[in-house]
Amino acid sequence: MLQTTWIALVLGFWSSLYLLDVFLKSKKSVARPYLSFLDKTGLTISACQVRWYTCIFNRVFLRVGQWKPHFLRIWFTLGIIFSLLAMVASIFLLSLLVVNTLRQAPVEHQVLTPVMPGVNLPTNQISYYMLTLLVCGILHEVGHAVAAVREQVRINGFGLFLLLLYPGAFVDLSTEHLQAVSPLRQLRIYCAGVWHNLVIAVLAALVLLALPGMLVPFYSLGASVVVTDVVPNSAVSGARGLKIGETVTRINDCHIKSISDWSACLSTSMQEKWTGHCLPLDLIKELDASPFNTLANKSHSQWEVIDCCNSTSPTHLCFMYHTKKSAETKYACLPARPATDRPMCRLQSDCYVPKIDAACVYPAVDNETKLLRVFHGQRPPLLFLGHPLDLYYSVSLSNYVPKISIIPLNLPYVIETFCKYIISLSGALVILNVIPCYALDGQYIFHAFVELALRPAVPDPEIRSLIFSLVILFGTLLLLINVVLAMWTLLF
Repeated sequence: MLQTTWIALVLGFWSSLYLLDVFLKSKKSVARPYLSFLDKTGLTISACQVRWYTCIFNRVFLRVGQWKPHFLRIWFTLGIIFSLLAMVASIFLLSLLVVNTLRQAPVEHQVLTPVMPGVNLPTNQISYYMLTLLVCGILHEVGHAVAAVREQVRINGFGLFLLLLYPGAFVDLSTEHLQAVSPLRQLRIYCAGVWHNLVIAVLAALVLLALPGMLVPFYSLGASVVVTDVVPNSAVSGARGLKIGETVTRINDCHIKSISDWSACLSTSMQEKWTGHCLPLDLIKELDASPFNTLANKSHSQWEVIDCCNSTSPTHLCFMYHTKKSAETKYACLPARPATDRPMCRLQSDCYVPKIDAACVYPAVDNETKLLRVFHGQRPPLLFLGHPLDLYYSVSLSNYVPKISIIPLNLPYVIETFCKYIISLSGALVILNVIPCYALDGQYIFHAFVELALRPAVPDPEIRSLIFSLVILFGTLLLLINVVLAMWTLLF
């Protein structure tokens, strides 16, 4: 879908929702019931944003925050140590990126990359992205809430929001209680969200590593790959093409036990110059359906593409070969399946059989076109004629082959994709939130750290405030520069 279409759909949705909200609030006959409904449900609609606020989780946070107080105290103290180290590392990393960009040094990976549906986020990945962002946001705010209960700070409520296409969560803490506790206790609360983002990223990585072992009772690994999707109207779709749920075991004589083998076999087929099949000369003459017998007597360039079948049949293909008696290139229109069922060869010598005249016949096609035999399921091999990359992009495969048909085919892919998104997005939230920048956790973390670490050495609150403001200004500018650089790289 075009980028402009996405923008139009998003703006159209939010404009319609906002105008509907304004209309219902202004119309006397429905204004009171509508406002009552918003008040009871905790919904709030504003420009490009919907918020939901509730107090129903307060008791849950209270119970969790009072569970094993000594353990939680150590747990959130570890969060302080990690967050402060991550703050230093993030500042260094983003500063290095800016310096390398200004020096025009090569940057292999952009640290912060804006995610835009239809630009660098495929439409079929939007659901994974939004769900992961919501889960990471909720667990981030749950960390703040539990730490606040542990430090005896009142929780007013919890909420979710949708800003344009980006979901998130928030927790409403009592400002008076928060300002009344010591800087160390404030740090435990402020650092809890970032700390929980790290923990869930590590847990997702562990699940990703343990996934093959976890799925062994339900899926087979290391014997073949399974087809999970086929592009409609592609060269491998249709009645004789690949079917979803079929296993793929070989391409020509290259065995496939994993997706990496599939890629390697296709790469090998692209690099091979000639791959043919051994046929006795008597069989070639018997099967030859060439409409013009004089074709073999004509001279042709080695790289010239010959069609000796002249569209005789969709099951026939033009092959070329040489004989022992003559170095002249000969052509024959042969039925593709019987010809390719014969032993494979790469040189004429591969077809040597005593007392039998045989030739290695090659498809008469250009250098980039290959004839591949794809062994799949229990059916005859699929004959693919074309560029191997077309085959690669026409089918999706998985290493996990279900042991019985009722087991979901795409479950491993869903788990893998979800874990990868959690690792990526949760890690990005760690880098983003610890930066000492206005409106981010880093602002409050650094303020509490300044009050905790500098108060004995710098008793003047105005000097501490100046130090805090300068660092926050630097962090804000640093983050903005990186975002601008990322947007420039993405769009230009």
